Amino acid sequence: MSHAVNRRSFLVRSSAVGAAGVGAGLGDLAFLSKLRPVSADEARPEPSAVRLRPEIEPLVTLLEETPRDEVIERVADKIRRGTSYREIVAALMLAGVKNVQPRPSVGFKFHAVLVVNSAHIASVSSPDGDRWLPILWAIDNFKSAQARDEREGNWTMGPVEESAVPPATKALKEFRRAMDKWDEPAADAAVAALARTAGANQVFEEFFRYGARDYRSIGHKAIYVANSWRTLDMIGWQHAEPVLRSLAYALLNHQGEPNPAESDLTADRAWRRNESLAEAIRDDWQEGELSKDATTEMLSALREGSSDDAADKAIELINRRVNPQSVWDACLVGAGELLMRQPGIVALHAMTTSNALRYAYDASGSDNTRRMLLLQNASFLPLFREGMGGRGRVRDRAVDELEATPPESDGAEAIAEVFADVSEDRLRAARKILALLENGTPAGDLIDAARRLVFLKGDDSHDYKFSSAALEDYYKVSPKWRDRYLAASVFNLHGSGEEDNPLTHRIRSALA
Repeated sequence: MSHAVNRRSFLVRSSAVGAAGVGAGLGDLAFLSKLRPVSADEARPEPSAVRLRPEIEPLVTLLEETPRDEVIERVADKIRRGTSYREIVAALMLAGVKNVQPRPSVGFKFHAVLVVNSAHIASVSSPDGDRWLPILWAIDNFKSAQARDEREGNWTMGPVEESAVPPATKALKEFRRAMDKWDEPAADAAVAALARTAGANQVFEEFFRYGARDYRSIGHKAIYVANSWRTLDMIGWQHAEPVLRSLAYALLNHQGEPNPAESDLTADRAWRRNESLAEAIRDDWQEGELSKDATTEMLSALREGSSDDAADKAIELINRRVNPQSVWDACLVGAGELLMRQPGIVALHAMTTSNALRYAYDASGSDNTRRMLLLQNASFLPLFREGMGGRGRVRDRAVDELEATPPESDGAEAIAEVFADVSEDRLRAARKILALLENGTPAGDLIDAARRLVFLKGDDSHDYKFSSAALEDYYKVSPKWRDRYLAASVFNLHGSGEEDNPLTHRIRSALA
């Protein structure tokens, strides 16, 4: 799309961002004396940039304008002066959607936005003393993404075209029409109307479907839907409009391809096929028996079959009165198996995409949407498997054949032994984790140790995205399979033998 500033463009280039609200007298801003003075011209609202709510805009401006090598200390000072955790997370999310473009893919630098919810999950799951580490790390990550965006054209979200915003009575119909036609300006205007007049549940029922309808960006669209829903649930729906505008724009990405509404492209075929197949699922499909054998059967389809084969097998099993949880077990554990076979970016996203689709499945109130999310997850996993083929060796490993190997130590020392092994031999570490879990070691002890190592060693958005998804989904897998799922996750967790991330020490010092 064009980035020229005009009445029809809603996402524009900008060399400056709004600074309104800095002098609004909200709290003690004495620490700003350490920053360069702001001229009157700079303080005027930038007409080509989206305006945020006045109570949050000064904090967003602080994140935008403070240099990367000072921002941790400036935010730490705000925290000491009473700025709340919720306000910091809200400002971080809004700074990201305002300043980082989800193009050319809903990934890359845009991970600064995608990681906000993952960092929040890590924070709320952590001991009090570690709780600020993930969020302050994410702020530094935003500054890195912002700098990259500036080098690539300095994109900034512009104001909505108010004259195009439909009335509340037509907003949902117009949004569906625009999304179905992949019409970016119309979708932007319609989603702004939904943000102002519709409820969160109604809006995200739409996004759950559109986030899962195509395989572009290796699952990042579904990931962004789940993460934006969860972040808004925490920071408040009053901040929804810019987030939803960014989300709709991201989901309409098909860069380098013709309009998908007028084409038959590979990324769209699974959804179109599954829309008709979903009707073949029995009416009482959410009832049935859990079956380990059915999960094994589904795993086989995911290992060897095509995208179509996997969806067909899911329907076959459910119509044999297998509980859909057994199919989900295969999807989640099967994604973990891909990581065992080839640790790396593709298999990692098989797990984080499965996490997002499962979260949307649990959150949705639509029977048809839930059917589609399950079928799409089944269809996507063979595509991830095929994508691994061009990235080097794919090992012949099966998660259900992993053999337990007891550690040499006991108790806390055994956990330490496992994470030392992660740095040297991940397969050995996985076998030891399986043995510990089978012998009664609380999963929470292993999860806490894994998460703490992410804080200390993690230096990439994927460290937080992956660990938050994998450690959360342990509890979404049936007891008969969950130990193997957690064992597989060590193929992308950090080990104790790695060097600490220097930013961790800087954050601790800033908060001291």
